[in-house]
Amino acid sequence: MEKVNCIVNEFILVGFTTDTLMQRVLFVVFFLMYCLTVLGNFPLITLICTDSQLYTAMYFFIGNLSFLDLWYSTVYTPKIMLTCVSDDKSISFAGCLAQFFFSAGLAYSECYLLTAMAYDRYVAISKTFLYSQVMSPRLSSCLVAASYTGGFINSIIITSETFTLTFCGYTVIDDFFCDLPLLVKLACDVKDSYQEVLYFILASNVITPTVLILASYLFIIATILRIRSTQGRLQAFSTCGSHLTSVTLYYGSNLFIYSSPSSSYSLERDKIVSVFYTVAMPMLNPMIYSFRNKDVKDALKKMRDRIQVI
Repeated sequence: MEKVNCIVNEFILVGFTTDTLMQRVLFVVFFLMYCLTVLGNFPLITLICTDSQLYTAMYFFIGNLSFLDLWYSTVYTPKIMLTCVSDDKSISFAGCLAQFFFSAGLAYSECYLLTAMAYDRYVAISKTFLYSQVMSPRLSSCLVAASYTGGFINSIIITSETFTLTFCGYTVIDDFFCDLPLLVKLACDVKDSYQEVLYFILASNVITPTVLILASYLFIIATILRIRSTQGRLQAFSTCGSHLTSVTLYYGSNLFIYSSPSSSYSLERDKIVSVFYTVAMPMLNPMIYSFRNKDVKDALKKMRDRIQVI
């Protein structure tokens, strides 16, 4: 369809399918996933805030990760469910901008937070006896505050640059949310200055955190290799197993979407992967950090016992 310059008031989100029955099925699936996300993250945040046994830097970071995941899923899932059951697939320009801004801010903040958590795991393994002194409440708070600040400053930059582009008359987004690559495709002209902004965002939110996380794990591996006993090595590695799993899934799915060569591009495949990091990951993270964590299990038992007494 020919693109015509005009003032854009709304976008159309195609979603996953036009089949009515399949849309109803998807509504149920996303509703259940959102319920699991809330039921997983909210109690974990409550536990970390109320149980003194969990007043450590590691759980402070996990609590903030759950907070980010809870809101990250909320940015997407309600709109996805509404699109599944409504004939109106539109999203206003302001709504698209808000969704883009908050999703970018939360995603970038999570990138920085995962980097801070990698450093936390390095300190826990290499400086075990000094952990509480090094990862003081003040340092932990500063790292979290820097994660949020850096994430939303970058979000302001990319959002302001993207939504001041000149969009064209054809405003159909063949996806379930306002994603950067698809919005850029709808723009009538993309200047070199915008490409420079994209490179800056890529460097500050993907490349730099990835390098820092890899560096932390190289130091972690070097420390583990110096441990003589096999059991000691396994125990040391288990302390960062949950974080490593979360990082691998989060960065893996994002890199798969944004780093795939255009020759192998598949819209349907990318939609499925997008669902994984926007909806599934916020649901999975509480499970990753809770199932094998003795402290969290003990805190849950104490909470259950208190509820039963009441």
